[in-house]
Amino acid sequence: MSRLFVALLPPPEALAEIATAVEPVRAEWTELRWVDPALWHVTVAFLGEVPDDVLPELRVRLARAAGRYSPETVSFGGAGAFPSASRGRIFWVGLDAGPALTRLAGSVAAGARRAGAAETDRKRFHPHLTLARSRTRSRHGDDLRPLVGALSAFGGRRWEVSSVHLVRSHTGASVRYEQVEAYPLAVRD
Repeated sequence: MSRLFVALLPPPEALAEIATAVEPVRAEWTELRWVDPALWHVTVAFLGEVPDDVLPELRVRLARAAGRYSPETVSFGGAGAFPSASRGRIFWVGLDAGPALTRLAGSVAAGARRAGAAETDRKRFHPHLTLARSRTRSRHGDDLRPLVGALSAFGGRRWEVSSVHLVRSHTGASVRYEQVEAYPLAVRD
């Protein structure tokens, strides 16, 4: 069994812009558990625990799904929190992308389910990069409105999404991600 997800891996320059924007406010928000920038990614589909015997078919279906879409130019911009800024459990920076990326996420998730990844998340795709999580045990989260406001005007450079990546998550005392395979977006305009 492997804990897997499919992700976009933004270029270092785009991630450096986010790190620079977050740095001035990060120290003020010690009640949040900040994600290590080495782990930053945009989740396209969370697959959960996937049996090893599913991997060959999963690889075929992910390659097929990615191959149906064209590369897309995107950028990071704005900030928000789930479920809301006033009751934030997850603080994020948004990804400005067109509807094709949402369709790609749906195709990837559907292909993963067909391959046998039964735990694949069925939530509506909301492109974002998670920056921090609340330490609060309360289901009400934290009031993150000032933090969201401080980064709401953030806008990053444009970059091209040209592939999706199958990633294995190693959990425990220290979380680590391992890229398993990349699948190019193959349709050219």
